Amino acid sequence: MRGLLLVLATLLVGCAEPPTAGVDPAAPQERAQADPRAPAQHAPQDSPEDPPAPQARAGARAQADPRALAEHDPNDSSEDPPADAAPGDAAPRLVILGSAQDGGLPHASCTCPHCQAAIRDPGRARAVASVALLEGDLAHLVDATPDITAQLRRLAALRPARPPGVDRSPLAGVLLTHAHIGHYLGLALLGFEAVHTQQLPVHASPRMLDLLAHNAPWEQLVRLENITPRPLPGGASLRAGAVTIHAITVPHRDEYTDTLAFRFEGPTARVLYLPDTDPWRRWEADPLPLFDDVDVALVDGSFYSLDELPGRDLEQIAHPLMTETMDLLAPRVAEGRLRALFIHINHSNPALDPDSAAARSVRARGFELARDGMTIPL
Repeated sequence: MRGLLLVLATLLVGCAEPPTAGVDPAAPQERAQADPRAPAQHAPQDSPEDPPAPQARAGARAQADPRALAEHDPNDSSEDPPADAAPGDAAPRLVILGSAQDGGLPHASCTCPHCQAAIRDPGRARAVASVALLEGDLAHLVDATPDITAQLRRLAALRPARPPGVDRSPLAGVLLTHAHIGHYLGLALLGFEAVHTQQLPVHASPRMLDLLAHNAPWEQLVRLENITPRPLPGGASLRAGAVTIHAITVPHRDEYTDTLAFRFEGPTARVLYLPDTDPWRRWEADPLPLFDDVDVALVDGSFYSLDELPGRDLEQIAHPLMTETMDLLAPRVAEGRLRALFIHINHSNPALDPDSAAARSVRARGFELARDGMTIPL
């Protein structure tokens, strides 16, 4: 019996020993790859440090050219950031956060065909005109619109994630063009009752800042230091990361303040943002030099024709017609020197219907309608 027990013990010990043959040679490598501290394994041909082939470099330059016409589905309702605007992208760029006139699309209290279409299909809706300068985690907002809540949400999707809760520092600064309702009402939501920012720089003309400082409810933003006024008169410049922003005074209905356009000069491109201006014929100086050395122009596209608003005098509303702007800029666009996109588009504008004669004319002449979510590299 003792001998039988010794034999069984020997067999059991032998079964408990790990095998020395048949070991999967990939197992240690799989464990190493699963360990987040382990160095990543790169095949030489897949090394991210390897420079792209010449053909790939040429393609990258073509894609980065801000004048290249972007293909865009006018009915695309996706809220996802475009591929060239990945969260945390360090390259400076302008993101179009809104492209409609102050009343938005759909417009308040309107049942016109364009507004009805935007109600039925949210992909045809447009937020009020605004752009943001993005560089890494920093965002400078141009105009604080009535749609600022949704626009800040779109911006957040383009930046590295932040802790849950109210982000009380969503912006590095705000730039204001003028004091018409679509361009500064959103400031109120940055105040005590809502986001409650602290000493957020607001860059605007001295007249615009004076209006904020001496009129409720805006003066509370200044008094509680939710915002810090920073004068930026026409002719002055502001440095934001790798981008220089030039303020340009332009003629417009200046009932309360003067009006600014902004020129953004980045490492690779120059963009003019001009959402509001008087008709070109009212300019005392030739407006064409404003577009010199500009790669992309985002320009006032409020109206296409004079008969869009029955009962209202468009001469008093004071915007250039799209047709007039196309006549002005046609040579530069045709020669490929300028990419021109219409922004601040009124809900009455027939070009909003992609199948309309107006929209076909815009496309045929090489112009575009800006779309919410578009990105322009700088």
